[in-house]
Amino acid sequence: MIILGIDPGYAIVGVGVIEYKNNHFKVIDCCAVTTPAGMPFNERLEVIFNGITDIISKFKPETLAIEKLFYNSNAKTVIDVSQARGVIILAAQLHGLSVYEYTPLQVKQSVVGYGRAEKKQVQEMTKLLLNLETVPKPDDVADALAMAICHAHSSGSLMAKMKA
Repeated sequence: MIILGIDPGYAIVGVGVIEYKNNHFKVIDCCAVTTPAGMPFNERLEVIFNGITDIISKFKPETLAIEKLFYNSNAKTVIDVSQARGVIILAAQLHGLSVYEYTPLQVKQSVVGYGRAEKKQVQEMTKLLLNLETVPKPDDVADALAMAICHAHSSGSLMAKMKA
């Protein structure tokens, strides 16, 4: 299964494309879709949509795993990131991908085995699980790869339950 993991944002969208087969991971690609701060917001959304569409067309993932947002103290940031998530999910929908959402707690639990793990612990475990020499940068890319790992672990357990 080819999984597209996304850490949503509007300045930086972390992207991780992995293959999960026979309990083994292979990184196909990881990158960031970025937009400059001075760009009008509607143009930023277009850049994000086009960037994700290009990645989907190039790597043909079967599923998209994206972070489920939680409200923090900055409502404007949450609204803007939600709009970016919307265009990302639209790109996936237009390409027939299944979309799965995971909370940061679910990702930490899946990757590290502890839902209250520190960001650094998640990044180091992501590096180990994917057999990478270094933690991918920026952090959003490492987070996107962790999102994809979370889905691989979750989807594997869902498949096992269906066969039982």
